[in-house]
Amino acid sequence: MKNFEYYAPTKVKFGAGVEKYVGELCREYNATKVLVHYGSGSVIKSGLLDTVLKSLKDSDIAYVTLGGVKPNPKLSLVREGIELCKAEAVDFILAVGGGSTIDSAKSIGFGVKHTGDVWDLFRRVDVVTECVPIGTILTLAAAGSEMSGSCVLTNDITDNKLSYGHESCRPVFSLLNPELTYTLPEYQTKCGIVDIIIHSLERYFTTEPTMDITDNIAVSVLKNMIKYAPTAISNPTDYKARAEIMWTGSLSHNDLTGCGGVDDWATHDIEHTLSGEYDVAHGAGLSALWSSWARYVMHVKPSRFATFARDVFGLTGEDDIDLALSGILTLETFFDSINMPIRVSQLNITLTDDIINRLANIGTLDDTVTIGSFMKLGASDLVNIFNLAK
Repeated sequence: MKNFEYYAPTKVKFGAGVEKYVGELCREYNATKVLVHYGSGSVIKSGLLDTVLKSLKDSDIAYVTLGGVKPNPKLSLVREGIELCKAEAVDFILAVGGGSTIDSAKSIGFGVKHTGDVWDLFRRVDVVTECVPIGTILTLAAAGSEMSGSCVLTNDITDNKLSYGHESCRPVFSLLNPELTYTLPEYQTKCGIVDIIIHSLERYFTTEPTMDITDNIAVSVLKNMIKYAPTAISNPTDYKARAEIMWTGSLSHNDLTGCGGVDDWATHDIEHTLSGEYDVAHGAGLSALWSSWARYVMHVKPSRFATFARDVFGLTGEDDIDLALSGILTLETFFDSINMPIRVSQLNITLTDDIINRLANIGTLDDTVTIGSFMKLGASDLVNIFNLAK
């Protein structure tokens, strides 16, 4: 196993009604003027935004607001948020929403501390090691951004979708009320379920020797999602199911399920090229691509995929390759059972040879870098995976 450092500083308040504590928590973290950042009208229609603003007022904390975050958060809005924060002397950012809103807030926080253009951070042209303190009120269990040290941003001029991370952007607090997910559209719930599962798989599939305890935690995360997903979909107001999924989502992406191994992230990187170009829902892109990635790379260490099949799904067999393929098919079948795409064509995208070559070059910076660690993938590998995923 690899040496590792585990750092998870986020204070979590979990349960019904915890959003009412946001004002006192902002004061606890010395906020004097807060940017309240949110997405569409849902937080307004539900009354959540009013609750948040009242809590801030009751705690004598000044605020400004910026809505309009969309799925695959956009650079243009982030730049607007940076200018607003600088003009208003904002010293704390509160994200009210799901992963896109939190990622947008983190990007703004980085940009306020950066002297140049924030996009240069995502292009790896520049570096910043500071972020305006972030707090979150989570309304969608999916991205795990409420406890993570990274964010993803889409350049809405070039359509490039890139990530940037530093420990300074880990939220100082996150308020998790499962009831806030009751009114989510079913499709968003399903996309979140996929995202949570893939977050753990990106860490689970490593060629390094692993720790049993880390593997057992990852397996529990995966089994928990598969157990409670159907209930959350069929009965959206089932508090138990929603709570299990919300907390599992946080644990899946706060690095707990990867301690001692080496993360892969190839499926996420490949999906970013797809959703950057076509603006598809992140979870849907992941389910459409994962099994093709898995079948393409499993020969590197089929025993790891066989262990996954045994421990997560209880499958049996002596031959690692056969068992590995059965495990991949079983997860693919689960995604299909909740009506999530398992091929790119189900996203209404036709992958022609020209499109595949362009996506492969985008994903590898014209074949100058590789992605993934389970198997290092170049442009030709991405071409093969996209062809499998058609």
